[in-house]
Amino acid sequence: MSQTAQDQSVEEVVAALGRQNGTTLGRVLGRGSVGLAEEGADGRMRATIRIPEDDLVYEPRVLVLPHAGEVELTLINDDKNTHCAVLPSNGDYQFIWLVNSSKGTAVLDLDGPGYYWYGSRTGNDEGRGLTAAIAIGGDVPESARIDRPPQPRP
Repeated sequence: MSQTAQDQSVEEVVAALGRQNGTTLGRVLGRGSVGLAEEGADGRMRATIRIPEDDLVYEPRVLVLPHAGEVELTLINDDKNTHCAVLPSNGDYQFIWLVNSSKGTAVLDLDGPGYYWYGSRTGNDEGRGLTAAIAIGGDVPESARIDRPPQPRP
């Protein structure tokens, strides 16, 4: 550890993690807004994700889906720099290129509960904090359940 790092307090080191171009992952996931996808009459969930100008974060940082299924994301890049989104979809990825001040749409098939991570892999966007998560509630499909006695639920 360098002498400079030793001279810093824990609070200073932690504060450095939460700013753009910090000493490690630029923005710690979980610090920021949480959004909820809206379900349409057609059963498809929809949400809008933004990249604010000069902020290098996706807003919301965590998108919550009430259950697995199709979700249509509208991604808006309000920044003056080009970014992208590499999004999970049923074990594969979708790539959306977002030039400055642009918008793109992706339809993802997320077939099970859990956490799905995505980010911008251009430049060092992920390392500077342009990462986010989709959290899906609900139960696994009947076909994926293990044959075992009922378990207590939280």
